[in-house]
Amino acid sequence: MVVSRGVRTAANLGIVSLLAVFLGACSSMSLPSFSSSSPTAAPEPPPAPEMPATIRPDEIVGKWGLASYQNPNDRVRTEAAAKAQCKQPYVIGAGTNGGVIMHLADQATPQELRLKGSPSGKNYIGPAGPAAGEQDREIVSFDGRVLITRFIDKDAATRYGNMVYVRCGPRA
Repeated sequence: MVVSRGVRTAANLGIVSLLAVFLGACSSMSLPSFSSSSPTAAPEPPPAPEMPATIRPDEIVGKWGLASYQNPNDRVRTEAAAKAQCKQPYVIGAGTNGGVIMHLADQATPQELRLKGSPSGKNYIGPAGPAAGEQDREIVSFDGRVLITRFIDKDAATRYGNMVYVRCGPRA
């Protein structure tokens, strides 16, 4: 029995030695990962720089009569109604950072908003960020005397319609 015990010990030592060599070789090899982590995603591109609007903020600063319409056939009538509101004008002020002071939809306090351009040539008024954001309003038309805007947010656009601003008196 003494002989078999020595053979068994030698066999065990041989197996342990082979495993050690095998494991040592594994650490130098690159094996596929089976972990649940995803491969490193490419970094997001930086946001596109804000495009300047074709309308300058100083062009819309001043006192305006304000009204709105839903039906495009009501536009002329609504412009007359807005002009009648010059007794109690809506004032668009100049912001301290180059924007204009106006209300966002459903906000009681006016704040500084930016005029933003877009690659399509449309202009928007809204908080800092990409053009045509949910809080922005699109400038539908502007001729220096009449400004028409429409909110981007569908709910606000439905409630407020097309906002018609008619300049009160000479340009401020």
